[in-house]
Amino acid sequence: MTTQLTTAVAKTRWRLIPFMLSLYILAFLDRANIGFAKESYQLDTGLSNEAYALGAGIFFVAYALLGAPANLLMRKFGAKTWIGCTTLAWGVLSSAMAFADTEAKFLLVRTLLGAAEAGFFPGMIYLTSLWFPLKNRASVMGLFYMGAPLALTLGSPLSGALLEMHGFAGHAGWFWMFIIEGLLAVAAGIWTFFYLDDEPAKARFLSAAQKQALIDELAAEERKKGVSRILDGLRIPAIWHLALIYLIIQISVYGLIFFLPTQVAGLLGTKVGFTASLVTAIPWIAAMFGTYYIPRYADKTGALRNVAAVTLLVAALGIGASALVASPALAIIALCFAAVGFIAVQPVFWTMPTMLLSGSALAAGVGFINMFGAIGGFLAPIIRVSGDRWFGNEIAGLLILCGITLVGFVAILLLKQKRPDLDQGVALVK
Repeated sequence: MTTQLTTAVAKTRWRLIPFMLSLYILAFLDRANIGFAKESYQLDTGLSNEAYALGAGIFFVAYALLGAPANLLMRKFGAKTWIGCTTLAWGVLSSAMAFADTEAKFLLVRTLLGAAEAGFFPGMIYLTSLWFPLKNRASVMGLFYMGAPLALTLGSPLSGALLEMHGFAGHAGWFWMFIIEGLLAVAAGIWTFFYLDDEPAKARFLSAAQKQALIDELAAEERKKGVSRILDGLRIPAIWHLALIYLIIQISVYGLIFFLPTQVAGLLGTKVGFTASLVTAIPWIAAMFGTYYIPRYADKTGALRNVAAVTLLVAALGIGASALVASPALAIIALCFAAVGFIAVQPVFWTMPTMLLSGSALAAGVGFINMFGAIGGFLAPIIRVSGDRWFGNEIAGLLILCGITLVGFVAILLLKQKRPDLDQGVALVK
């Protein structure tokens, strides 16, 4: 890299990563906080386990259908306008969960929340391709993905503490949890309009020479890919292969996340509250370290396929062990390995489609792959609850998730084994 390009990338890291990380923390918290409210919310509203599983998953229906169109709209209207509006909308709807005191309201708000968040995550993936060269992308995505464990590390005690507000001003603890966490997203949406620049050419924090160096590097990479039209991108078999892998990863992720607070409370022999929430944070602390170091190692070695495969294997074994070991302490350790695996695999995974596509094809391709992941998020709680019910115990769902994740490990190993060949635009990973 030239000095100007190196400086531009470094400045962009400092400018964008804290911003992206903050928004991801809020997005992840607002979609997953229902897991912390599960017991008291169901008790107060009379919501059945089946309705809870449907509501936890129905978020992903609208999320799946609208991801690709949302990314194309972001490309049309600009990142600042689109991400700002998206964040405002999901913050308002997350707060609206406080008033969802019937099954119908619960399902409606969760559906609308999924629609509001549909443009955020694929938009963030697309944003990294607009601002960062390929050789930096896995480590950048790793820092961004720290938002998930940070949300669940900080969000666990925060949500637990807010649940302890039960009775304040005559409302349940879950009411205050939804209200306060949603308003944080509203504030972040307003901040976005003042902070974010749409693209390097409009960067207020870069000098003219730094802008040009970054623009030239990104343009050179885009020219080598050769796949920029939407339909051409969807004809590449590797994109479908990646979509199926991401579906499996998200089944693993959300099959654990939505139920982790109650699983940990069960291991401790207590109810979901502040104490259980503190222990629930332990796997996410472990995941932060893994998500920082593993993508950096992948960037350094270029062995994206092998790193992703081993990382997902660790997740599968951790999920399975958490169900089978008798000791609560060992089960928590197993959950730490599971959290490291299924969070750290994702930033490495998301470098792969950005090697193949550019322009509108990349915007649509990321949305398309994310759609499959959303379907996985919808299926995850249903698979887990149904597995437990079919086999009449509380570990069957976890073991089914373990098996599905092992299938994902094999699917990653079946990816092409050569390094990215950007001139051809079809090879995938080493």
